[in-house]
Amino acid sequence: MKYHAIWISDLHLGSRHCQAGLLLDFLHQNECRNLYLVGDIIDGWELRRRWLWSTEANTVIQKILRMNRKRTRVTYIYGNHDEFMAQFLGLNLGGVRLVERVVHEGVDGRRYLVLHGHQLDGLVLFNRLLERVGARLYDAILEFNLHLNRLRRRLGFGYWSVAAYLKFQAKSAVRYVTQFEEAMVHLARQSGVEGVICGHIHRAEIRTVHGFEYLNCGDWVESCTALAEDFEGNIHLLKLHESGARGAGGNPGNGHPGEGRARMVPTERSPGRPGAAGQDRLCQPVATDLAGF
Repeated sequence: MKYHAIWISDLHLGSRHCQAGLLLDFLHQNECRNLYLVGDIIDGWELRRRWLWSTEANTVIQKILRMNRKRTRVTYIYGNHDEFMAQFLGLNLGGVRLVERVVHEGVDGRRYLVLHGHQLDGLVLFNRLLERVGARLYDAILEFNLHLNRLRRRLGFGYWSVAAYLKFQAKSAVRYVTQFEEAMVHLARQSGVEGVICGHIHRAEIRTVHGFEYLNCGDWVESCTALAEDFEGNIHLLKLHESGARGAGGNPGNGHPGEGRARMVPTERSPGRPGAAGQDRLCQPVATDLAGF
């Protein structure tokens, strides 16, 4: 498929549970004029603890750089797990633009603030130690999830995410997600844009919150999701769809649905602006660095 823009976040390259093989499949199957890497692309926290950088992680980086050398403009927005990238702001990283946040102008003229989202997370701002403890717990849940789904496949059952179940069932987690969404929308209102695109909380979604569009890319650890803008200005949420046969791009032994051949299918779409699309807008700049934050 060809898109005007694609947003992916929370790849966590360098961590045990990164779905680099599935991501490569996705990048091979989909082209875009603008690719936004919305934070936590490289898991610096995990790499400091133990070195798990794989050949597939190398291939992902090489693929993105090749896309940038051709017809795709790549923008890297750093997050909390790859905040070490902040020291390289202003440098030419193979032609990839590195920023903290940007404003994306869609085909239909709507403007979206794009940032990772950790800036509004109280744990990140006020208690680094507590956040890292939470990251270790999350990693332990993913490890359990890996072995559980290996057993489920042997019994003939499909993939089931323990982490997602816990996040949706826990009232405190639901309250946290709601507060996060409202804070992101408040920031969008202050920035004078129509919506906000982010990642960070590993929950892909397209919603209207207080009249503003809230869009979350999700992640490539559990859900394997992306946002994609078509050439009419509609933004779709793409989710992993699996079939029975294992694809060449899957990560062996990861315990993810990606051990089957996978493709991305649109499941939700942004409200859009009727009649606003125009081919004369496609050659205009679509992203502007947002200063003053």
